Amino acid sequence: MTETYDIVTIGSGHNGLVAAAYLAAGGKSVLVLERNAWFGGGVVTRELTLPGFKHDQHSMAHIFIQANPLLKNDELGLKSKYGLQYVFPEMPFISVFEDGETLSIYRDREKTRADIARFSEKDAEAFMRLSETAAQYVPMLAASFYSPPAPLGAGYAMMDQSVEGREFMRYMGMSCYDLICHYFENERVRVHFTRLIGENLTGPEERGTGIGLFVFLGFTEAYGFGCPIGGSGALANALIRCIEDHGGTVLANQDVTRVTVSDGRATGVELASGARYQAKDAVIGAIHPHILPQMVEGLDPGVAARAKRVQLSENCCITIQAALNEPLKFKAGDHVNDGYMIELVPDSMTDMRRYFDELRYGNIPGRSMLGIGSLTRFDPSRAPAGKATMQMWDYVPYEHPDGGHAAWDSRKTEHVEKMIERAAPWIENFNHDNILAYHCDSPLDMERTSPSFRHGDIHGVAPLAYQSGAHRPTPDLGQNTVPGIERLYLVGPFQYPGGGVFGAGRGTAIRMFDDLGMNFDRIGG
Repeated sequence: MTETYDIVTIGSGHNGLVAAAYLAAGGKSVLVLERNAWFGGGVVTRELTLPGFKHDQHSMAHIFIQANPLLKNDELGLKSKYGLQYVFPEMPFISVFEDGETLSIYRDREKTRADIARFSEKDAEAFMRLSETAAQYVPMLAASFYSPPAPLGAGYAMMDQSVEGREFMRYMGMSCYDLICHYFENERVRVHFTRLIGENLTGPEERGTGIGLFVFLGFTEAYGFGCPIGGSGALANALIRCIEDHGGTVLANQDVTRVTVSDGRATGVELASGARYQAKDAVIGAIHPHILPQMVEGLDPGVAARAKRVQLSENCCITIQAALNEPLKFKAGDHVNDGYMIELVPDSMTDMRRYFDELRYGNIPGRSMLGIGSLTRFDPSRAPAGKATMQMWDYVPYEHPDGGHAAWDSRKTEHVEKMIERAAPWIENFNHDNILAYHCDSPLDMERTSPSFRHGDIHGVAPLAYQSGAHRPTPDLGQNTVPGIERLYLVGPFQYPGGGVFGAGRGTAIRMFDDLGMNFDRIGG
């Protein structure tokens, strides 16, 4: 017998859970189906190494979701009712140079200015202008990130009506490298801010990335880097508690292979096991555009062709999750551990540009540029007393130069050893004496953990100018709907506003409430 629900959701990534939670709170019977044995998609915490060591397998910083009314106004009670808690370190970001110099970004603008002034007083004043502009942009961006995206043409037309809007458009077209060079003169200050933007998985000279500098800086100062107590997966767990509290069901080990369609309307899903679930009102799908044509029957050929040509990021992550006997000891000083995101950076922009150039040509850079998070500094509950966890990442291509993507299974241990060796000039005790156990995810492993991370792209699709706003991932799919297929709604990192922890399923929920004749303001107001 086929079970029937009002809403069937494919995947338990946080965006799908957000949309499902709003619908459940609105009185709909909701079913969430997850392919894996665990929940959360990219927002997951697992004991990947040893018992008692909790690791954020993918996302570790909850930044943009802090401005989302979901959390800012606690619309679903995730904080007041379902146990979600955050701490916000005062130093979200620190660059550590090989000679022991450091440069930090604080939530306090004046502290950042003072740190930059040690390198250049002129750059410190330029930073204040940059920071002020970023702060002015935050309310506008926050007003758009968590609702259905505005039509791109209308948005450009509106911006073109004012000097400020045209300046914003100019930044949108620039590369972050050009913008950083416009503001700053000191080499190390340039490296510092370029590395911050590099966390978006794009090279610094990619056109259309300039606005990211204002986005990252503005939200960092306004909201900070949220560290969820208990791990990144605490967000997914709170959403699941909310869904279940409203009568919904969340199931693991349910591999959905097809969306069933009748008379141009999504009616349910079919699983690899042959089981089916009917959806009376709608289907929510974390369905990557590349696999949308094979999962949705009757898709328009033009829509399908444009979905399959969506461009993915050239840069992928390889990560180490380590259980440590003791916290890391940085040669630059213990203050480094106060940084939420710690970047081991080269001394020159030339070296950084060459690093990303190597990736552009499909090579593995000769010298790793490593990022580190050791979140037990802020949340000791993630490890046994006195011990620590560590996440370290490097960028690599999806296709290994020696054997393609399949080669990562046999080559990733070799790359981990290079990462450990590369970190030695910065860290006294990052060695096999201190590493009790580690888990490595290559780009191929990333793809295996989630269909949303196709080809290891943890942001879903490349954050390029023509794949942004209401055109992310394509103009057809940018409104979280599928032309020609009624009542099928899309969620995931490949949708607007992009990869990262945004809680963007709220925008999908708003559209669904409108289509279903429901009043979203009764929940979200």
